[in-house]
Amino acid sequence: MSADQHSGHGHGHGHGRTNAATRAWRAVAHLVLPHSHDAADRIDPAMESSRAGMRALWISLIALGVTAAIQAAVVLASGSVALLSDTLHNVADALTAVPVGIAFLLGRRPATRRFTYGYGRAEDVAGIIVVAVIATSAVLAGLESLRRLAEPTDMRHIGAVAVAGLIGFAGNEIAAQVRIRTGRRIGSAALVADGLHARTDALTSAAVLLSAGGAAIGWRWADPVIGLVITAVIGAVTVGAARHVLARLMDAVDPALVEQATGTLNQVDGVAEVDRVRLRWIGHTLHAEVTISVAAALSLERAHRIAHDAEDALIRAVPRLTTATVHAHPGRSAVLRDTPIGQ
Repeated sequence: MSADQHSGHGHGHGHGRTNAATRAWRAVAHLVLPHSHDAADRIDPAMESSRAGMRALWISLIALGVTAAIQAAVVLASGSVALLSDTLHNVADALTAVPVGIAFLLGRRPATRRFTYGYGRAEDVAGIIVVAVIATSAVLAGLESLRRLAEPTDMRHIGAVAVAGLIGFAGNEIAAQVRIRTGRRIGSAALVADGLHARTDALTSAAVLLSAGGAAIGWRWADPVIGLVITAVIGAVTVGAARHVLARLMDAVDPALVEQATGTLNQVDGVAEVDRVRLRWIGHTLHAEVTISVAAALSLERAHRIAHDAEDALIRAVPRLTTATVHAHPGRSAVLRDTPIGQ
């Protein structure tokens, strides 16, 4: 039985049986050239994670939209510049859902001759946009705080401002929890960065309470000083989010995943040595490219089957891994483990 008919794979590779020469040539090609499979059952989980990301964006968008609408009404009544700044933050945070949502939709498109890995990298581009929005909000908050420090004003309806600050904190924390948890679960750096942005806005909303408290006892300087503190916090979160997104763009992965993949390959019958393991994120899914050594005395069919087994083992063992390219070559002194030579 050929390697492409074994029960572990329900997909064909077009290996014809027209004659022995054709079979031999294609077997050699699979042994020497990289070996990869894209089965439909591996695309489905990727689609489901994209849907999960879209659900998280919709939930957070609704929460932030309601929050911003309530705060805007209080701003008109109180004239609070601090609350106005917080409201603008919430509106900007809701708008960051747009590039991330577009990235998720683009990620569903199939690969083309031009974009041979698909459109998953759109999420990384969206992550850069989110980081830019966070940085811009930090600059605007700092400038507004400095202006208020130079030109302090009285606050009206202090109680309503405090309540609006609580509402802003709750709305932003809901959005942050949904985005960060979903982003980490599906492996989306852009969604995690967007969630961190929402969390900085929750801190800004909490600061409105302190501002209202200071205004209640006549401390007109409290609002701008607290605004400057929040600006520093937003700046720190911006640096953290930027490092995460840029690391993803540089194909950084958790070393533990590489160790897990290497250990999995070492347990596959017929793999004599694991020569190289490379992992990369494409959107919120992982792709592996590995090189393994097999015994030089193996038949081509058996070597081909080992490549299949190695790929299947990786897909099952490594979280978020959807595709793997396995390059098998004969080792100079490689011997089979647990498999008789010639099978």
